[in-house]
Amino acid sequence: MNPPLQCHVLIVDDSPILRAAIKKVVKLAGVAADHIFEAGHGGEALAVLETVWIDLVLLDLNMPVMDGEQFTRQLRTRPDLNDVAVVIVSTEANRERLERMRALGVQHTLRKPFEPEDLCRLIAEVLGAKSA
Repeated sequence: MNPPLQCHVLIVDDSPILRAAIKKVVKLAGVAADHIFEAGHGGEALAVLETVWIDLVLLDLNMPVMDGEQFTRQLRTRPDLNDVAVVIVSTEANRERLERMRALGVQHTLRKPFEPEDLCRLIAEVLGAKSA
């Protein structure tokens, strides 16, 4: 069992089943259940960010209402949220789109389907870099 991570994670995906699977892995990575938040699209995610500090966003790109790229563009215009870490967890394979996301400061991309160990490693790496 990993020691508890003192951080807040936001999972943004339009699939409730995938959010539940990702949440299970985030808990395995050591994040307390009450520090994990969920949103079904970018608009809901921005609303969550208005109410609670988030250290890491695990973001799908392909969602209705507001997709991951639109969300990240809005996130990066906010000085108070500009340093929130973002990791893409998506089926997206479009190289140009992924390059645009990197230009917006996205740290990593994890392709679905993924191995739980890979997501745990990314969470530890990103959150470790933030606390350093």
